[in-house]
Amino acid sequence: MKKLFALVLALTMLFALAVPAMAEGEAEFDPDLVAAAQEEGTLVVYGGCEEEYLAAVCDHFMEEFGIEVQYQRLSTGEIQAKIEEENGNPSADVLFGGTTDPYNVMAAEGLLEPYEATNASHLLGEQYRNADGSWYGIYKGILGFMVNRDEIERLGLPEPQDWADLTDPQYEGLIWLSNYNTAGTAKLVINTMIQKYGHDEGIQYLVDLDKNIEVYTKSGSGPSKNVGTGECVIGIGFLHDGITQILDNGYDNIDLIIPSSGTSFEIGATAMLKGAAHPNAAKLWIEYALSPDCVNLAKDNGSYQFLVIDNAEQPEQAAEFGLDPENVMEYDFEDATENIGTYVEEVMTALADAGADTEDAGRFQTE
Repeated sequence: MKKLFALVLALTMLFALAVPAMAEGEAEFDPDLVAAAQEEGTLVVYGGCEEEYLAAVCDHFMEEFGIEVQYQRLSTGEIQAKIEEENGNPSADVLFGGTTDPYNVMAAEGLLEPYEATNASHLLGEQYRNADGSWYGIYKGILGFMVNRDEIERLGLPEPQDWADLTDPQYEGLIWLSNYNTAGTAKLVINTMIQKYGHDEGIQYLVDLDKNIEVYTKSGSGPSKNVGTGECVIGIGFLHDGITQILDNGYDNIDLIIPSSGTSFEIGATAMLKGAAHPNAAKLWIEYALSPDCVNLAKDNGSYQFLVIDNAEQPEQAAEFGLDPENVMEYDFEDATENIGTYVEEVMTALADAGADTEDAGRFQTE
Protein backbone atom coordinates (compact mmCIF):
# COMPACT_ATOMS: atom_id res chain seq x y z
CA MET A 1 0.00 0.00 0.00
CA LYS A 2 2.83 2.36 0.88
CA LYS A 3 4.45 1.70 -2.51
CA LEU A 4 1.18 2.40 -4.28
CA PHE A 5 0.71 5.65 -2.35
CA ALA A 6 4.26 6.70 -3.18
CA LEU A 7 3.68 5.95 -6.86
CA VAL A 8 0.44 7.97 -6.93
CA LEU A 9 2.16 10.87 -5.13
CA ALA A 10 5.06 10.80 -7.58
CA LEU A 11 2.74 10.78 -10.59
CA THR A 12 0.75 13.66 -9.10
CA MET A 13 3.91 15.71 -8.63
CA LEU A 14 5.05 14.95 -12.16
CA PHE A 15 1.67 16.03 -13.53
CA ALA A 16 1.82 19.25 -11.53
CA LEU A 17 5.25 20.01 -12.95
CA ALA A 18 4.12 19.21 -16.48
CA VAL A 19 1.11 21.59 -16.33
CA PRO A 20 2.28 25.18 -15.76
CA ALA A 21 0.51 27.03 -12.98
CA MET A 22 -1.66 29.92 -14.03
CA ALA A 23 0.32 33.11 -13.71
CA GLU A 24 -0.82 35.59 -11.08
CA GLY A 25 -3.39 37.95 -12.61
CA GLU A 26 -3.94 35.78 -15.68
CA ALA A 27 -7.55 35.77 -16.79
CA GLU A 28 -9.82 32.74 -17.01
CA PHE A 29 -12.64 32.57 -19.54
CA ASP A 30 -15.73 30.35 -19.53
CA PRO A 31 -15.02 27.63 -22.12
CA ASP A 32 -18.70 27.46 -23.09
CA LEU A 33 -18.74 31.19 -23.81
CA VAL A 34 -15.49 30.91 -25.76
CA ALA A 35 -16.93 28.05 -27.86
CA ALA A 36 -20.15 29.99 -28.56
CA ALA A 37 -18.16 33.08 -29.54
CA GLN A 38 -15.90 31.05 -31.82
CA GLU A 39 -19.00 29.60 -33.47
CA GLU A 40 -20.06 33.15 -34.38
CA GLY A 41 -16.52 33.74 -35.68
CA THR A 42 -16.56 37.54 -35.96
CA LEU A 43 -16.57 40.63 -33.73
CA VAL A 44 -16.90 44.30 -34.73
CA VAL A 45 -15.46 46.94 -32.38
CA TYR A 46 -15.88 50.72 -32.31
CA GLY A 47 -12.97 52.19 -30.36
CA GLY A 48 -12.80 55.55 -28.61
CA CYS A 49 -9.24 55.03 -27.34
CA GLU A 50 -6.17 55.80 -29.41
CA GLU A 51 -5.71 53.64 -32.51
CA GLU A 52 -2.41 52.02 -31.47
CA TYR A 53 -3.99 50.64 -28.30
CA LEU A 54 -7.19 49.69 -30.10
CA ALA A 55 -5.27 47.76 -32.76
CA ALA A 56 -3.18 45.97 -30.13
CA VAL A 57 -6.12 44.72 -28.07
CA CYS A 58 -8.13 43.69 -31.13
CA ASP A 59 -5.18 41.80 -32.62
CA HIS A 60 -4.53 40.07 -29.30
CA PHE A 61 -8.18 39.06 -28.93
CA MET A 62 -8.07 37.58 -32.43
CA GLU A 63 -4.88 35.64 -31.65
CA GLU A 64 -6.16 34.47 -28.26
CA PHE A 65 -9.56 33.20 -29.38
CA GLY A 66 -9.32 32.72 -33.15
CA ILE A 67 -12.16 35.18 -33.78
CA GLU A 68 -11.93 37.65 -36.64
CA VAL A 69 -12.02 41.23 -35.34
CA GLN A 70 -12.95 44.27 -37.38
CA TYR A 71 -12.45 47.64 -35.72
CA GLN A 72 -12.82 51.35 -36.36
CA ARG A 73 -11.43 54.23 -34.33
CA LEU A 74 -13.87 57.14 -33.77
CA SER A 75 -14.26 59.91 -31.23
CA THR A 76 -16.79 59.03 -28.54
CA GLY A 77 -19.10 61.77 -29.79
CA GLU A 78 -19.03 60.20 -33.25
CA ILE A 79 -19.67 56.76 -31.74
CA GLN A 80 -22.70 58.07 -29.87
CA ALA A 81 -24.11 59.77 -32.97
CA LYS A 82 -23.57 56.64 -35.07
CA ILE A 83 -25.21 54.29 -32.55
CA GLU A 84 -28.15 56.64 -32.07
CA GLU A 85 -28.66 56.82 -35.82
CA GLU A 86 -28.59 53.02 -36.12
CA ASN A 87 -31.14 52.87 -33.26
CA GLY A 88 -30.98 49.26 -32.12
CA ASN A 89 -29.60 47.81 -35.35
CA PRO A 90 -25.90 48.49 -34.80
CA SER A 91 -23.14 47.78 -37.29
CA ALA A 92 -20.77 47.08 -34.38
CA ASP A 93 -21.01 44.62 -31.49
CA VAL A 94 -19.05 46.41 -28.77
CA LEU A 95 -17.55 49.74 -27.79
CA PHE A 96 -14.08 50.08 -26.28
CA GLY A 97 -12.55 53.20 -24.75
CA GLY A 98 -13.71 56.79 -24.52
CA THR A 99 -15.37 58.68 -21.69
CA THR A 100 -18.52 57.38 -20.00
CA ASP A 101 -20.62 60.51 -20.51
CA PRO A 102 -21.73 59.33 -24.00
CA TYR A 103 -22.00 55.74 -22.70
CA ASN A 104 -24.42 56.91 -20.01
CA VAL A 105 -26.54 58.70 -22.58
CA MET A 106 -26.65 55.61 -24.79
CA ALA A 107 -27.51 53.44 -21.79
CA ALA A 108 -30.38 55.77 -20.86
CA GLU A 109 -31.63 55.53 -24.46
CA GLY A 110 -31.65 51.73 -24.28
CA LEU A 111 -28.90 51.33 -26.89
CA LEU A 112 -26.52 49.28 -24.72
CA GLU A 113 -27.11 45.64 -23.73
CA PRO A 114 -26.69 44.91 -20.00
CA TYR A 115 -24.41 41.97 -19.26
CA GLU A 116 -23.27 40.78 -15.84
CA ALA A 117 -19.59 40.12 -16.45
CA THR A 118 -17.72 37.61 -14.29
CA ASN A 119 -14.48 39.58 -14.46
CA ALA A 120 -16.25 42.69 -13.14
CA SER A 121 -15.45 41.23 -9.70
CA HIS A 122 -11.96 42.70 -10.21
CA LEU A 123 -13.13 46.31 -10.54
CA LEU A 124 -11.68 48.61 -7.87
CA GLY A 125 -15.10 50.03 -6.97
CA GLU A 126 -18.75 50.23 -7.92
CA GLN A 127 -18.19 53.65 -9.50
CA TYR A 128 -16.35 51.88 -12.31
CA ARG A 129 -19.45 50.20 -13.70
CA ASN A 130 -23.01 50.96 -14.65
CA ALA A 131 -25.38 49.50 -12.05
CA ASP A 132 -27.12 47.16 -14.52
CA GLY A 133 -23.95 46.19 -16.39
CA SER A 134 -24.58 48.40 -19.43
CA TRP A 135 -20.93 49.49 -19.33
CA TYR A 136 -17.77 48.70 -17.39
CA GLY A 137 -14.75 50.87 -16.68
CA ILE A 138 -11.34 49.86 -17.96
CA TYR A 139 -9.22 52.93 -17.15
CA LYS A 140 -9.24 56.35 -15.50
CA GLY A 141 -7.79 59.57 -16.93
CA ILE A 142 -7.20 63.00 -15.37
CA LEU A 143 -8.25 66.22 -17.11
CA GLY A 144 -5.68 69.00 -17.20
CA PHE A 145 -3.42 71.27 -19.26
CA MET A 146 -0.50 70.45 -21.53
CA VAL A 147 1.87 73.37 -22.16
CA ASN A 148 4.68 73.80 -24.68
CA ARG A 149 7.42 75.02 -22.36
CA ASP A 150 9.58 76.48 -25.13
CA GLU A 151 6.79 78.54 -26.66
CA ILE A 152 5.38 79.84 -23.39
CA GLU A 153 8.88 80.97 -22.38
CA ARG A 154 9.49 82.57 -25.79
CA LEU A 155 6.27 84.53 -25.38
CA GLY A 156 7.29 85.61 -21.88
CA LEU A 157 4.12 84.21 -20.32
CA PRO A 158 3.55 82.19 -17.14
CA GLU A 159 2.14 78.71 -17.41
CA PRO A 160 -1.55 78.62 -16.40
CA GLN A 161 -2.06 76.86 -13.10
CA ASP A 162 -5.84 76.81 -12.81
CA TRP A 163 -9.05 76.97 -14.84
CA ALA A 164 -9.55 80.67 -14.16
CA ASP A 165 -6.10 81.46 -15.60
CA LEU A 166 -7.15 80.18 -19.03
CA THR A 167 -9.58 83.09 -19.56
CA ASP A 168 -6.82 85.71 -19.15
CA PRO A 169 -6.51 87.73 -22.40
CA GLN A 170 -2.75 87.08 -22.45
CA TYR A 171 -3.52 83.55 -23.69
CA GLU A 172 -5.63 84.68 -26.65
CA GLY A 173 -5.17 82.35 -29.62
CA LEU A 174 -2.89 79.99 -27.69
CA ILE A 175 -5.37 77.41 -26.37
CA TRP A 176 -6.81 74.32 -28.08
CA LEU A 177 -9.76 72.27 -26.86
CA SER A 178 -11.87 69.57 -28.51
CA ASN A 179 -15.25 70.12 -30.15
CA TYR A 180 -18.22 69.94 -27.77
CA ASN A 181 -20.31 68.27 -30.50
CA THR A 182 -17.87 65.49 -31.40
CA ALA A 183 -15.62 64.71 -28.43
CA GLY A 184 -16.46 63.04 -25.14
CA THR A 185 -13.51 64.90 -23.62
CA ALA A 186 -15.13 68.25 -24.41
CA LYS A 187 -18.44 67.08 -22.97
CA LEU A 188 -16.57 66.24 -19.77
CA VAL A 189 -15.17 69.80 -19.77
CA ILE A 190 -18.73 71.19 -19.99
CA ASN A 191 -19.95 69.02 -17.12
CA THR A 192 -16.88 69.85 -15.06
CA MET A 193 -17.34 73.60 -15.41
CA ILE A 194 -21.07 73.44 -14.65
CA GLN A 195 -20.46 71.28 -11.59
CA LYS A 196 -17.55 73.45 -10.49
CA TYR A 197 -19.08 76.91 -10.98
CA GLY A 198 -22.84 76.30 -11.27
CA HIS A 199 -25.00 76.18 -14.41
CA ASP A 200 -25.03 79.80 -15.58
CA GLU A 201 -21.53 80.60 -14.33
CA GLY A 202 -20.13 77.42 -15.89
CA ILE A 203 -21.55 78.27 -19.31
CA GLN A 204 -20.32 81.84 -18.98
CA TYR A 205 -16.87 80.49 -18.16
CA LEU A 206 -16.86 78.55 -21.44
CA VAL A 207 -17.96 81.69 -23.32
CA ASP A 208 -15.06 83.59 -21.74
CA LEU A 209 -12.68 80.72 -22.49
CA ASP A 210 -13.78 80.71 -26.14
CA LYS A 211 -12.15 84.11 -26.66
CA ASN A 212 -8.75 82.46 -26.15
CA ILE A 213 -9.32 79.23 -28.06
CA GLU A 214 -7.75 78.91 -31.49
CA VAL A 215 -9.09 75.49 -32.50
CA TYR A 216 -11.69 72.96 -31.32
CA THR A 217 -10.41 69.59 -32.60
CA LYS A 218 -12.72 66.71 -33.56
CA SER A 219 -11.13 64.27 -31.10
CA GLY A 220 -10.31 64.77 -27.44
CA SER A 221 -6.67 63.83 -28.00
CA GLY A 222 -6.31 66.37 -30.81
CA PRO A 223 -4.85 69.20 -28.70
CA SER A 224 -2.19 66.94 -27.17
CA LYS A 225 -0.93 65.94 -30.61
CA ASN A 226 -0.13 69.55 -31.50
CA VAL A 227 1.45 70.82 -28.27
CA GLY A 228 4.90 69.34 -28.81
CA THR A 229 5.27 70.98 -32.22
CA GLY A 230 4.24 74.37 -30.81
CA GLU A 231 1.28 74.77 -33.14
CA CYS A 232 -0.79 74.54 -29.96
CA VAL A 233 0.80 76.27 -26.96
CA ILE A 234 -1.74 75.20 -24.33
CA GLY A 235 -3.89 72.10 -24.81
CA ILE A 236 -6.82 71.08 -22.62
CA GLY A 237 -7.31 67.32 -22.42
CA PHE A 238 -6.35 64.15 -20.64
CA LEU A 239 -2.86 64.22 -19.20
CA HIS A 240 -2.10 60.63 -20.19
CA ASP A 241 -2.28 61.84 -23.81
CA GLY A 242 0.47 64.30 -22.92
CA ILE A 243 2.56 61.47 -21.48
CA THR A 244 2.19 59.65 -24.80
CA GLN A 245 3.56 62.65 -26.66
CA ILE A 246 6.50 62.95 -24.26
CA LEU A 247 7.50 59.29 -24.03
CA ASP A 248 6.50 57.88 -27.39
CA ASN A 249 6.98 60.87 -29.68
CA GLY A 250 9.93 62.52 -27.93
CA TYR A 251 8.32 65.90 -27.12
CA ASP A 252 10.08 66.52 -23.81
CA ASN A 253 9.15 70.21 -24.05
CA ILE A 254 5.62 69.48 -22.76
CA ASP A 255 4.67 70.30 -19.17
CA LEU A 256 1.67 68.59 -17.58
CA ILE A 257 -0.46 70.67 -15.20
CA ILE A 258 -3.24 69.53 -12.87
CA PRO A 259 -5.49 72.57 -12.18
CA SER A 260 -4.78 73.80 -8.65
CA SER A 261 -8.41 74.23 -7.57
CA GLY A 262 -9.33 70.72 -8.69
CA THR A 263 -10.20 68.82 -11.80
CA SER A 264 -12.33 65.90 -12.92
CA PHE A 265 -11.58 62.56 -14.44
CA GLU A 266 -12.86 60.27 -17.13
CA ILE A 267 -13.71 56.63 -16.78
CA GLY A 268 -12.88 54.96 -20.05
CA ALA A 269 -15.37 52.17 -20.66
CA THR A 270 -16.40 49.16 -22.68
CA ALA A 271 -19.95 48.06 -23.52
CA MET A 272 -22.03 45.63 -25.55
CA LEU A 273 -24.49 47.11 -28.04
CA LYS A 274 -28.16 46.19 -28.00
CA GLY A 275 -28.95 44.18 -31.13
CA ALA A 276 -25.33 43.09 -31.60
CA ALA A 277 -25.00 40.60 -34.45
CA HIS A 278 -22.43 38.56 -32.51
CA PRO A 279 -23.71 38.58 -28.90
CA ASN A 280 -21.51 35.77 -27.57
CA ALA A 281 -18.37 37.25 -29.07
CA ALA A 282 -19.47 40.57 -27.55
CA LYS A 283 -19.83 39.01 -24.09
CA LEU A 284 -16.41 37.37 -24.44
CA TRP A 285 -14.99 40.77 -25.39
CA ILE A 286 -16.38 42.33 -22.19
CA GLU A 287 -14.75 39.58 -20.12
CA TYR A 288 -11.51 40.09 -22.05
CA ALA A 289 -11.61 43.88 -21.65
CA LEU A 290 -11.90 43.42 -17.88
CA SER A 291 -8.80 41.24 -17.74
CA PRO A 292 -5.06 41.93 -17.50
CA ASP A 293 -4.73 40.20 -20.90
CA CYS A 294 -6.30 43.32 -22.39
CA VAL A 295 -5.58 46.35 -20.19
CA ASN A 296 -1.92 45.53 -19.53
CA LEU A 297 -1.34 46.13 -23.26
CA ALA A 298 -2.13 49.83 -22.82
CA LYS A 299 1.22 51.03 -21.47
CA ASP A 300 3.08 49.18 -24.24
CA ASN A 301 0.95 50.85 -26.90
CA GLY A 302 1.06 54.55 -26.07
CA SER A 303 -1.74 54.66 -23.47
CA TYR A 304 -0.82 55.53 -19.89
CA GLN A 305 -4.18 55.78 -18.13
CA PHE A 306 -4.63 54.46 -14.61
CA LEU A 307 -6.24 51.00 -14.69
CA VAL A 308 -9.32 50.20 -12.61
CA ILE A 309 -9.09 46.43 -12.14
CA ASP A 310 -7.24 44.97 -9.17
CA ASN A 311 -5.19 42.35 -11.02
CA ALA A 312 -3.73 44.73 -13.62
CA GLU A 313 -0.30 46.37 -13.64
CA GLN A 314 -0.56 50.13 -13.13
CA PRO A 315 1.57 52.15 -15.58
CA GLU A 316 4.59 53.41 -13.69
CA GLN A 317 4.92 56.24 -16.18
CA ALA A 318 1.78 58.01 -14.91
CA ALA A 319 3.03 58.03 -11.32
CA GLU A 320 6.48 59.18 -12.45
CA PHE A 321 4.87 62.31 -13.88
CA GLY A 322 3.23 63.05 -10.54
CA LEU A 323 -0.32 62.17 -11.53
CA ASP A 324 -2.53 61.05 -8.65
CA PRO A 325 -5.71 59.20 -9.69
CA GLU A 326 -7.37 60.07 -6.38
CA ASN A 327 -6.66 63.82 -6.53
CA VAL A 328 -9.87 64.68 -8.36
CA MET A 329 -13.15 66.43 -7.59
CA GLU A 330 -16.39 64.56 -6.94
CA TYR A 331 -18.23 64.16 -10.22
CA ASP A 332 -22.00 63.94 -10.54
CA PHE A 333 -22.44 61.25 -13.18
CA GLU A 334 -26.22 61.31 -12.85
CA ASP A 335 -26.49 65.00 -13.69
CA ALA A 336 -24.02 64.56 -16.55
CA THR A 337 -26.05 61.69 -17.98
CA GLU A 338 -29.41 63.41 -17.76
CA ASN A 339 -28.37 66.83 -19.03
CA ILE A 340 -25.29 66.73 -21.26
CA GLY A 341 -27.34 66.92 -24.48
CA THR A 342 -29.04 70.07 -23.25
CA TYR A 343 -25.79 71.49 -21.92
CA VAL A 344 -24.05 71.09 -25.30
CA GLU A 345 -26.89 72.94 -27.03
CA GLU A 346 -26.83 75.69 -24.40
CA VAL A 347 -23.08 76.15 -24.69
CA MET A 348 -23.11 76.28 -28.49
CA THR A 349 -26.00 78.79 -28.43
CA ALA A 350 -24.19 80.91 -25.84
CA LEU A 351 -21.01 80.91 -27.96
CA ALA A 352 -22.97 81.96 -31.06
CA ASP A 353 -24.80 84.68 -29.12
CA ALA A 354 -21.44 86.00 -27.94
CA GLY A 355 -20.23 86.29 -31.54
CA ALA A 356 -18.46 82.97 -32.20
CA ASP A 357 -18.93 81.51 -35.67
CA THR A 358 -19.90 78.00 -34.59
CA GLU A 359 -20.35 76.99 -38.25
CA ASP A 360 -16.66 77.63 -38.99
CA ALA A 361 -15.44 74.09 -39.78
CA GLY A 362 -11.83 75.24 -39.67
CA ARG A 363 -12.21 76.23 -36.02
CA PHE A 364 -14.92 73.84 -34.86
CA GLN A 365 -13.45 70.79 -36.53
CA THR A 366 -15.52 67.71 -37.40
CA GLU A 367 -13.01 65.96 -39.68
